[in-house]
Amino acid sequence: MEIRQPIHSEHARTLDTAGLRRHFLVEDLFVPDRATLTYSQIDRIIVGGVHPVTQSVSFSAELGRHTGTDFFLQRRELGLINIGGDALVIADGQRFEIAAREALYLGQGTREIEFRSLDAARPAKLYFNCAPAHTAHPSRKITLAQASPETLGDPKTSNRRTIYKFIVPDVLPTCQLLMGMTQLEPGCLWNTMPCHTHDRRMEVYFYFDMPADAAVFHLCGEPTQTRHLVVRNEQAVISPSWSIHSGVGTQAYTFIWGMVGENQVFKDMDHVAMTTLL
Repeated sequence: MEIRQPIHSEHARTLDTAGLRRHFLVEDLFVPDRATLTYSQIDRIIVGGVHPVTQSVSFSAELGRHTGTDFFLQRRELGLINIGGDALVIADGQRFEIAAREALYLGQGTREIEFRSLDAARPAKLYFNCAPAHTAHPSRKITLAQASPETLGDPKTSNRRTIYKFIVPDVLPTCQLLMGMTQLEPGCLWNTMPCHTHDRRMEVYFYFDMPADAAVFHLCGEPTQTRHLVVRNEQAVISPSWSIHSGVGTQAYTFIWGMVGENQVFKDMDHVAMTTLL
């Protein structure tokens, strides 16, 4: 497990490209037959990927050492979204078949978790966020049809998109974790613009569905101290509460967002006027 420390906004202003990437970009999320984990001390979120190809994958018993618990989800909850082939997740004996663009929520206290691909020729890619939890909620699969959709933006501003809220209070109860997926309409390349911050929550963006020669220019930093990260396919960006989080692609893409923090009010945002950005 990789550990990322928090960073002050004034320190972030001084970072060069390499420094910004080292602190905020998460690369190499999917390694065959392994689970990868990045522990951010910003609101204690863990970001990772599971990619079972030739064998099943389970979380190592050693993970409890990093969280100070007897097992990984003893004091945590986990949400995942599949971006690959069909998967089978077995959680304390419960079996969940998760197709592409379907989600799974695992409640606090889930001890034994096994991840499998149903077809080795089309292996699953399970992207997950994991957060501290104070009580146990039932584990549950969420299909795309069960997610709460919201369409925003306009083709004229190249930001028409549908937000599919998989793990939100309108769909199922969680302790603090929120997750969803945003799909842009054809010809639209901007996400979350006009942009915002939310001082009560941090957020992670995970970009996928991109060809190898494409990139997303992800905007970050304070509204008057903006920076950018060049993000490739299947990479994630950690966004502190003081930072904007928005991006534009050279080609079409999809992204998954996850939030943890003070509340679960999706629309609790501090909007930034376009005239304010520097």
